[in-house]
Amino acid sequence: MTKLPTSKTIRELADLLTETDLTEIEVETGDIRIKVSRQSSNMAAAVSAVVPQMPQAPAAPAAEAPTEVAAAPAPADHPGGVKSPMVGTAYLAAEPGAPNFVKVGDTVKEGQTILVVEAMKTMNPIGAPRAGKVTQIFVSNEQPVEFDEVLMIIE
Repeated sequence: MTKLPTSKTIRELADLLTETDLTEIEVETGDIRIKVSRQSSNMAAAVSAVVPQMPQAPAAPAAEAPTEVAAAPAPADHPGGVKSPMVGTAYLAAEPGAPNFVKVGDTVKEGQTILVVEAMKTMNPIGAPRAGKVTQIFVSNEQPVEFDEVLMIIE
């Protein structure tokens, strides 16, 4: 069964268009091709995805490759979830090459900067909403984030 692209993937491609001033980007992975384009006059975005029909006869099994363990979805209802207050790009360190503000296992104080979200060329430090231990981090450095997306868990 072919896995369709998520809206997050499409948004990331659309953000890449804006950041690079491109008018079109196309990505192909396996049998899925995603094309995101925008009109230069009004910046309206258009997305198209091509997913081929499943073959009638089952394909021969391929040699088993090591499988990558999928990350568990961010638990939006977790009481220790730290959510993004805005749409932007998450930065886990103050500057390239610097150590991350926090890592899994660190104990943080309320108000301590745990990451930065850049929005509209402004760096916005995100403070820990409570004191506790960082048990999970769901974002990577320079990853686009959405409003209300769970970034990490502090228990």
